[in-house]
Amino acid sequence: KDVRKPPSIKLRRTLKGHFGKVYAMNWAGDSDSLLSASQDGKLIVWNAKSNVKTHAISLRSSWVMTCAFEQTKGNLVACGGLDNICSIYDIQDQQNRAKQELSAHDGYLSCCRFVDDKTLLTSSGDSSCIHWDVETGDVLQTFKDHRGDVMSLSLCPTNQNIFVSGSVDTTGRIWDIRTGENVQTHVGHESDINAVDFFPDGNAFGTGSDDSTCRIFDMRCYGEVNRFGNEDVNSGITSVTFSKSGRLLFGGYDNFNVHAWDTLSSGDNHAFQLPTPHDNRVSCLGINPNGDALCTGSWDTFLKIWA
Repeated sequence: KDVRKPPSIKLRRTLKGHFGKVYAMNWAGDSDSLLSASQDGKLIVWNAKSNVKTHAISLRSSWVMTCAFEQTKGNLVACGGLDNICSIYDIQDQQNRAKQELSAHDGYLSCCRFVDDKTLLTSSGDSSCIHWDVETGDVLQTFKDHRGDVMSLSLCPTNQNIFVSGSVDTTGRIWDIRTGENVQTHVGHESDINAVDFFPDGNAFGTGSDDSTCRIFDMRCYGEVNRFGNEDVNSGITSVTFSKSGRLLFGGYDNFNVHAWDTLSSGDNHAFQLPTPHDNRVSCLGINPNGDALCTGSWDTFLKIWA
């Protein structure tokens, strides 16, 4: 008997306000606010429910590639990109001056995520990840086993000491923040991994790659457990995120669309895609912590909220 298909989604909001390609977004812990970064040199904090911009921060470098919201208190945001620096801003601060600038990477910043309100992880084009102290700006730990640009990282939702990173060297690696060691290396992709996201139970992670497939790797059996893709989908994946239950894996594609894959299915056919795709490459997506909304950001300068 076939498992019942997941319901599809409708467009609920379109967030307009950026004048350049949107490169990154991240939900706040309250599930209402979200942060977006664009190559117009602006970080914008939105209230997604009311479609209102609550803060705008002008960046010193407009070549921003990643942004992150601090999840517990919700007052710190971080961003970085081709300036090789991770800049931390306090959104309560009226001057919009960077509270802290973390510089130790020799390559562009591809992804940053707050561990808590005191520490932060970054991944970079210099093939390393770094664990930082946000208050002092010190490097706490450097993670250096990748053989190519690290494109993405994701913190384990059930254990703050574990994170996964995905790289151009086609591997996904699990790291222990306490020791700085690479504890698992997952191979299988045939091209760059652009995005990783932990499965909600913390035992597996999803990946999106330039080889046009999304895959799920399980840490318990140390291997690939599912692969999503078919002949019709032949564009790279820029970003991935799981639904709150883990039933759906959303992938943002270079062909302007988002495919939702049913993680229980064989992986050949997607469950659904966006009813109205973006007008350019989907660069980032994310499910809010409550699990009731999906946000997609695109090079067409818009962010769209689906539910």
